[in-house]
Amino acid sequence: MDDRRTVKVSKYLSRHLRHQPERIGLVLDEQGWVAVDDLLRALARHGVPLTRTELEHVVATNDKRRFALDGDRIRASQGHTVAVDLGLPPAVPPSLLHHGTVAAALEAIRAEGLRPMNRHHVHLSPDRETAVRVGSRRGRPVVLTVDAGAMHRDGHVFHVSANGVWLTAHVPPRHLGFPA
Repeated sequence: MDDRRTVKVSKYLSRHLRHQPERIGLVLDEQGWVAVDDLLRALARHGVPLTRTELEHVVATNDKRRFALDGDRIRASQGHTVAVDLGLPPAVPPSLLHHGTVAAALEAIRAEGLRPMNRHHVHLSPDRETAVRVGSRRGRPVVLTVDAGAMHRDGHVFHVSANGVWLTAHVPPRHLGFPA
């Protein structure tokens, strides 16, 4: 499978395992899982034929490890807009986390903090480099520092997904470090 097709399939999977499973006839369970065979049949019906080996390649080579494959089932690791409970236990975050965004969003973030928008959680990166990659998807990246240690002490709950993305409900402005 060439790189272009791998990226195309990854984006298609993200759309349907995170946001629109019904569009291709999938039904996710409460934790976001779907049978691999059901997914492969749905993909074929919608003009994206894929073998199990190709699916495993997409999962294994995805730079952000967006998908979790567990035996005969698959799900998106996080980022859902459909109702799922990933069953992630609370976790103690590192003292600092990072969030990549763009300058156009800074005014709203200064006023309201980081909100999940259409997703279930705010997504935070464990390192600056990842936050830069995330922010650069929408333009020139701006990286904010999150005082996750202080948030945790203040009672905010964190979870960490299978691919290392830190999740929380909201990051208040007082816990954000803005670039000068």
